[in-house]
Amino acid sequence: MIKLFRSFNPLNILWLAIILFILRVGYAYNLPAKAAFPFIELFSRLLIPLSYHPVITPVFNLFLASALVFGQAMLINNLVNHYNLSGKSSFLPALMYVTVSGLFMPFVMLSPPLVCNFLVIWLLFKLIEFYKGEDAKSLSYDAGMIVAVGTLIYLPFIYMFVAIWAAMILFRPFNWREWVACIIGFITIFFFLAVYYYLNDSLGRFYSIWIPLGTKFPDHISINYYNYVILVPVIVILLFCFLKLRQNFFKSYVQTRKSFQLLFFIFLVGGFSFYVRSVFHLDHFLLCAVPVAVFFAYYFLYATSRWFYESLYFLLLAGIIYFQFNTF
Repeated sequence: MIKLFRSFNPLNILWLAIILFILRVGYAYNLPAKAAFPFIELFSRLLIPLSYHPVITPVFNLFLASALVFGQAMLINNLVNHYNLSGKSSFLPALMYVTVSGLFMPFVMLSPPLVCNFLVIWLLFKLIEFYKGEDAKSLSYDAGMIVAVGTLIYLPFIYMFVAIWAAMILFRPFNWREWVACIIGFITIFFFLAVYYYLNDSLGRFYSIWIPLGTKFPDHISINYYNYVILVPVIVILLFCFLKLRQNFFKSYVQTRKSFQLLFFIFLVGGFSFYVRSVFHLDHFLLCAVPVAVFFAYYFLYATSRWFYESLYFLLLAGIIYFQFNTF
């Protein structure tokens, strides 16, 4: 399977769709009776009254989420190949994103973090362009606006703002105008939102949407650890990836090295920003799926022992399918 996706063959798009279906057929069998509307928080921020909860059938929810994942997988593949992050063109980034986004039941359903992954990919296109641009003020302004839009959809996305500054440190010599430009871009979106709140005599509610940012980082989370055994092969693949990156680090182009450092930073930001939500939700960690998919693709592209990397991916694939039908 991995060898097939190592080549940049358009026929792999069909195989990608088949794997996407296989990784979700078990979840389709165990769908809940009802599917909640995931964007009520967004509608409340936009002061759009919802006198009833919109009805979305679970099947349509799963189908729409799968379509979004497929589109995001193709965009990630384009990102990696366009900037030559892996050194070779392949369909591995798309395969790995489809795989990682099927790890858990909350991942395969429509959710704000899933929609925000489009913005993560768009943000990466902007941030990696910092390396070549002589004047990055417009890119910085656009990046600030992207984070603001993502914050409207899903509040923890606000921490991706730190990733913009991390990219400036990695890719750019210091220019205070570029640092301020991203702040202005972020403020632009929320300035118009504040005006909208003001015109609707709801300025107090505009203040209240920021209150969750003051939530303390939890010191304990109650989870059933048996449901996360599937993360063992994920961690193993990540470790092999970091070892492979370390071996090839100084052999890579400067832009590639800095891009992987940025991806690792986005992975950390996405992971540790979960605390903003008052209740622990697993779907939050979809924000980590984009960098993890790129890391996975890099390892599987440069792994040399075919029987080992094929077995490792098969173990991950089999584990995902097994846990679709078995919960503890």
